[in-house]
Amino acid sequence: MDKKMTGIVAYITWFGLIIALVAGDKEGAKFHINQSLAIWLVGTVGGFIPIVNIFVAILCLVCWVMGLIYAIQEVEKEVPLIGKIKLLK
Repeated sequence: MDKKMTGIVAYITWFGLIIALVAGDKEGAKFHINQSLAIWLVGTVGGFIPIVNIFVAILCLVCWVMGLIYAIQEVEKEVPLIGKIKLLK
């Protein structure tokens, strides 16, 4: 997969994220893979906190849509709040 397709697939599901890590252009799409991983992890961890889980879910949904649009446009722009998290080097 090329850089653009790898970035798009990384946002689809956990399975898509794994496919992007294994079969995609990891170096070219590392930015979007990292963003997607951060969004999924914040959403998963935030889902266990009863008081804030709806706010975390809304934040993650908005960030997910923005990240997917950025991947389609091939723009490396961080999503709000979550985009500062760097999990991959």
